[in-house]
Amino acid sequence: MKVAFLGLGTMGYPMASHLLSKGHDVCVYNRTTARARQWLAEFGGRMSETPAGAASGAEIVFTCVGNDDDLRQLVLGDGGVFAGMGQGCVLVDHTTASADVARELDKAAKERGLHFLDAPVSGGQAGAQNGVLSIMCGGEASVFARVEPVIAAYAKSSRLLGEAGSGQLAKMVNQICVAGAVQGLAEAVHFIKRSGLDGRAVFDVIRHGAAGSWQMDNRHEAMLDGEFDFGFAVDWMRKDLRIALEEARNNGASLPVTALLDQFYADVQAMGGGRWDTCSLVRRLERDD
Repeated sequence: MKVAFLGLGTMGYPMASHLLSKGHDVCVYNRTTARARQWLAEFGGRMSETPAGAASGAEIVFTCVGNDDDLRQLVLGDGGVFAGMGQGCVLVDHTTASADVARELDKAAKERGLHFLDAPVSGGQAGAQNGVLSIMCGGEASVFARVEPVIAAYAKSSRLLGEAGSGQLAKMVNQICVAGAVQGLAEAVHFIKRSGLDGRAVFDVIRHGAAGSWQMDNRHEAMLDGEFDFGFAVDWMRKDLRIALEEARNNGASLPVTALLDQFYADVQAMGGGRWDTCSLVRRLERDD
């Protein structure tokens, strides 16, 4: 297919490359043009210096940017994505954003004779690079059926979970679960160090039992070694948790642990760790060690 990918950040950069590797005709756009030129030099394909130009002629347009405001500007602004898309084309948004902006863009798309899916992803940078992301989608079943074979280029699994906004709601669930798992692992590492145990030996045993998790498998060594200069940043997690907590206030859900963990991450930011991986929660526990 002829597709466009807008937003070549940590996730978008490898995701766009997977589309190209599967034979799709890919045009990229990035707010920082040098990043798009770097992608072109590495992989080939085409680039545009405007969102509308990238979207022009594309059957499917993918976006992956920072937040609600970035997304609105990219899609609805002067010279934005919708200005370049042709009738019947699909916008697939991989940004982790609010359910409200997903519903807003879905409505705006329909008014223009376009289609929209909100499709936030989980799996981190490694998942994007290896093409094994989990993708949570919201929108119409016929649109999802059209898009699913294409996003399979970088997805291990994808599922339609309901109407527009449902993908973003599911991503909030994902981040609530992740935050709790990371804090539990951080406390376990802190306990191990205070107990004088061999942390790697302990995790090698317990990872095969009921305590095992993706976070344990992929983050216990970083916590034990105190190395956090990689991965999903604390700043990004706080953005995601704020979205979840705002949605909870709207729907009446009680998220006391999530609210507490949001403040724990604020403590890490205050320590200068805004760009550290989220597993740096353990550093907060070790401040007095």
